[in-house]
Amino acid sequence: MTVRLLDVLGMLLLGPRVAAAQTADSASVRVTVTHDSHPLAGARIRLITPPGPIRPASTPTNAAGIGILQLPVPGAHRLAVSAIGYQADTLSLVLSGSTTDTALFVALEPEAAALEELIVESTRSRRRVEEQPLRVEVLGREEVEEKLLMTPGDISMMLNETGGLRVQTTSPSLGGATVRVQGLRGRYTLLLADGLPLYGQAGGLGLLQVPPMDLGQVEIIKGASSALYGSSALGGVINLISRPPPAPGDASQREALFNVTTLAGSDAVAYGAGRLGGGAGYTFLGGWHRQGRRDRDGDGWTDVPGYERVVLRPRITWSDPAGRSLFVTVGTTVEDRNGGTLPGKTAPDGAAFAEALRTTRVDAGASARFPIGTGTLATVRASGMTQRHRHRFGEVREPDQHSTFFTEATLSRDLGRSIVVLGGALQGERYRSELLSQFDFQFTVPGVFLHAELVGSERVSVALSGRLDHHSRYGTFVNPRVSILISPRLGWSLRASAGSGFFAPTPFTEETEVTGLSRLTALTGLTAERARSASVDLQGLAGPFEVSATFFGSEVDHAVQLLVDGSGGTLVNAAGPTRTYGADLVGRLRHGPFGATASYAFTHAMEPDLSATGEGSRSVPLTPRHSAGLVAVYEAEDRSRFGLEVYYTGRQLLEDQTYRQTSRPYLIVGALGEWRIGRTRIFLNLENLGGVRQTRHAPLVRPTRAPDGRWTTEVWGPLEGRVVNGGLRVTL
Repeated sequence: MTVRLLDVLGMLLLGPRVAAAQTADSASVRVTVTHDSHPLAGARIRLITPPGPIRPASTPTNAAGIGILQLPVPGAHRLAVSAIGYQADTLSLVLSGSTTDTALFVALEPEAAALEELIVESTRSRRRVEEQPLRVEVLGREEVEEKLLMTPGDISMMLNETGGLRVQTTSPSLGGATVRVQGLRGRYTLLLADGLPLYGQAGGLGLLQVPPMDLGQVEIIKGASSALYGSSALGGVINLISRPPPAPGDASQREALFNVTTLAGSDAVAYGAGRLGGGAGYTFLGGWHRQGRRDRDGDGWTDVPGYERVVLRPRITWSDPAGRSLFVTVGTTVEDRNGGTLPGKTAPDGAAFAEALRTTRVDAGASARFPIGTGTLATVRASGMTQRHRHRFGEVREPDQHSTFFTEATLSRDLGRSIVVLGGALQGERYRSELLSQFDFQFTVPGVFLHAELVGSERVSVALSGRLDHHSRYGTFVNPRVSILISPRLGWSLRASAGSGFFAPTPFTEETEVTGLSRLTALTGLTAERARSASVDLQGLAGPFEVSATFFGSEVDHAVQLLVDGSGGTLVNAAGPTRTYGADLVGRLRHGPFGATASYAFTHAMEPDLSATGEGSRSVPLTPRHSAGLVAVYEAEDRSRFGLEVYYTGRQLLEDQTYRQTSRPYLIVGALGEWRIGRTRIFLNLENLGGVRQTRHAPLVRPTRAPDGRWTTEVWGPLEGRVVNGGLRVTL
């Protein structure tokens, strides 16, 4: 395997010269794959016999349904042609020594009952999810659509109801939230859009400003992923994959959604997609979202923040029969949020305390793919984002600007059943505060990486990843990751994965998001946070049941924590490690129109206790040790859908113990109904039917203001109580 990998790396570096050397003893075989006389893009053409040592033995078809293989001459060959949802076929051909070009045609028929199979983008190998040695969880379009009807304006509920993820509210007054992956802090989670970091980290308000209507699927990688995506992915990656334009010859798509809630919320979202001619297509998303401020417990403080937001995102795609493609996206988000004391009301000190945030974000990104010779694919991606914030915390105002840029180039070599990806990246981040310049920073991080997926047999495959990054402030880091997939029998798989990661500290943590930076001491003497994680995952099918069990563990050294004193707070590196381990168990049943999913998660997370003398430790606050869920859905295709959800959240340690040391466990029950009438779908969602609300058990507002500036305690349960929303979704 070592010699083979070295040969492949040589081909990546010498590409055109090696390819030219092979033309003397090879012939080009052009295979056109169709279904019902239409080209079938994305089909896989694979050489079965005889196996070639290095020559590309597999290729996907392009938008014209064409794939080209370079095969040895003379010789007899068998090719397998497969596509998701279609019955596979085989072809036999004999090439003589004088053969220079051969054209073959194959028509595939749909499978009678095709299982849902998904192509994963996040590992750069573009392979089916069941073929990935690295565990990648995929939420398909059906799951996205279900959550779309519950929260049309953001993706928070969709992520919060995914095993191993927890959306934690960080700013009660303004509704800021972060995504914790397997118990790790939300700042470690990287949020991507079509593989591009258009939103930054999955914290603050980023995930609350993404309407899900134009999403095709969501891919989630849990655990240290710096080997794949650098410092921002210490805890995991969430990749939002957009819906593609319709295929050539298909009709344009246009739809609109209108939603209202019992808490004075409203959403209007429009989506369109079509063809532009010449291999080009487009999609467009536009959304207007509004929420009125609400005080659910009558204490004069905002429990549900008010906001008004406009989101626009057009995308352009292009591809040609030669296998070249281009993707371009631009987006803008403008939002005003308000919280704190309601007009005419005061905080416990007798003064009004208004909180507000105005966000203006503009981003753009592009990715291009093009073949180099035969079997080598080059990919270039780039993006940039800038956002301006106008924070207000009582009488304190903190205007700032945050910008990021990203570029990446890769070469991937398809070896049939194995693939190697070699690449380089350059990332940058810049922050400027108009009034608190002591927190300004500017980082650049160049890096190189190698990713290889090697198939040893039908039952065993391995993914090896390694990345070298040089951070302009914190130095050089090497992060490996290894994953292995074992398929002991049909329908069952065992995955094991281990890796390391690093994170570059910034002033932005879950705590400072609530209070701002005015009471924070300038950052000095911090070192990068380092992590190691490992997981074992078992998945299988037993009749109509699908089961999975994931066991995970991680350790973070030098974790940055907020040390609060009488004058404010200071960010420091913890002296000891933060250790987390646990398990996620999921069972699914699908029988005709009925489906059910049951899940249970156990998370044990411990971190150094800065308030203790000596070497004390404590449970990580706001991390429930036990949580569980049950979802049942009945769907009459193209007519109606009904769902019932029950979620349990166990006790959580509270850091601010003004009223309680631990939270209460709680149960959330919800129901969803959808009916189709012609081109219109009517939906009604009943959320939190039991009216569970944190403020029924303890006040949200503290009796006195904390030294770090906060007026509120932590959010460990729902603040909005029972909510009903409903509306129309119209296909135009």
